[in-house]
Amino acid sequence: MANEIKHRFISADDHIDLRWLPKDLWTERLPARLRERGPRVVETDTGAFWTWEGQTFSPHGYYTAAQGSGAMWAIERGGVMREGELRPTTADLRLSDMDRDGSDASVMYGPTDPMAIADPELRRCCYEAYNDWLFEFCTVTPARLIGVAQLSMEDPQAARDELERLAKRGGLRHVNILASRANPPVYDDAWEPFWALAEEVAIPIGFHLAVLVKKTRLDEEKRGAANLVISVASRFAQEPPGIQLLEPVTGLIFAGVFDRHPRVKIVMAEAGLAWVPSMIQGLDIWYQRTRDGRRLTGDGPITLPELLPSEYFHRQIWISFVDDPLGVKMVGGVLDADKVMFGSDYPHPASTWPYSQQVIEEQMQSLSAEVRQKILRNNARALFGI
Repeated sequence: MANEIKHRFISADDHIDLRWLPKDLWTERLPARLRERGPRVVETDTGAFWTWEGQTFSPHGYYTAAQGSGAMWAIERGGVMREGELRPTTADLRLSDMDRDGSDASVMYGPTDPMAIADPELRRCCYEAYNDWLFEFCTVTPARLIGVAQLSMEDPQAARDELERLAKRGGLRHVNILASRANPPVYDDAWEPFWALAEEVAIPIGFHLAVLVKKTRLDEEKRGAANLVISVASRFAQEPPGIQLLEPVTGLIFAGVFDRHPRVKIVMAEAGLAWVPSMIQGLDIWYQRTRDGRRLTGDGPITLPELLPSEYFHRQIWISFVDDPLGVKMVGGVLDADKVMFGSDYPHPASTWPYSQQVIEEQMQSLSAEVRQKILRNNARALFGI
């Protein structure tokens, strides 16, 4: 039975993953001298896998939850995952899935499991090749397919150079850095030229969640727990996935990046909502106590930011979420209604697709029509120029 489309939305957080990319993306686009060491798909006894620099990494294409980690991807759950078909990177099929769910436009982040490429030149060229392919993919329907260019998390100068290249080409609406994995951290002085350019070109910078563990999802300590369900559930509640962005965002605030670049726009992508007020309150209290001399901070001089941390959230930080019934109730209070965006997370296992209509109806019924429209459409439209 088809969904009743009552709530049209712009999905501010969807995905294009390594498993769905064309297998010839890098073999066709990399300079000839780098192709042998670059990413390619190889067939093995256990299926097709990506390999580069002599190492084998994640699987490519079709595999079921039973064949993988046990987590069922949305398109399998929705009954449309077919062998030999790269559905999320086949434009007409992706658009059909968007129509089924009520999504008018899709903001598509790239692989969230960082591609560990040791050679700096190869790494730089791989980012460029992916971003060029993404630009071409979106030209099919640019009003609906909003590609998020991927920038280096390992090399601040390379990230700056790629941002400059893409901005000069035109049509760029959003870029992403896997900030929780960035080395050096995004608030380090090495990133200062990047932040200066980001402010100049006025492109929103995404900090999407990065995959922090392998597909087994469980470490040895958890595997040996007396009750595995309780152990994993309590850890998830204690450490919501979005908390990995606490340190990078805190760094931008307290290292003065936001003070030096007040027009920089940050998106905490797929961060979720309910835990964020606790972060904001904690930073504000620490700031106030330190300013008043009520907090032990050591003997060295302390330079505090110009504003309360909460004020930077109101001025410069957007947040996207997928499924957050408690957090939604905080929008319009401690969470600025102009800075929150819904995303379906298609085609990931955590996605609301193809049931986003039901999720929206259940979780946002208490909101005013004006606030609901901001979350579902208007905030993303204004931020990304859709």
